[in-house]
Amino acid sequence: MSGPVRPRDDGIDVFVRLTPKSSTDALEGAAEAADGSTHLKVRVRAVPEKGAANAALEKLLAKALGVPLSTVKVVTGGTSRLKTVRITGDAATLAHAVGRLTLG
Repeated sequence: MSGPVRPRDDGIDVFVRLTPKSSTDALEGAAEAADGSTHLKVRVRAVPEKGAANAALEKLLAKALGVPLSTVKVVTGGTSRLKTVRITGDAATLAHAVGRLTLG
């Protein structure tokens, strides 16, 4: 399995399983789903109302990866726990940075 990252010409897509209303904001590493897909497990304190949890996810990933918030965007799964987050920039550098996060 290639992990929770798919390279793109303009950056990467990261597959995320988000748990809102958590006691803390945290990146919990990679996990494999029953269908064999891999995703990055993330918890945020924000509630899943009016995009608050998605915004918290974008902010947390931007900070963890050291990239501007403007380069991180939830592109699918807006109201689902399973999301795709697009991060623009150098794909190899970003994929390596996400790889470090998944070791947690």
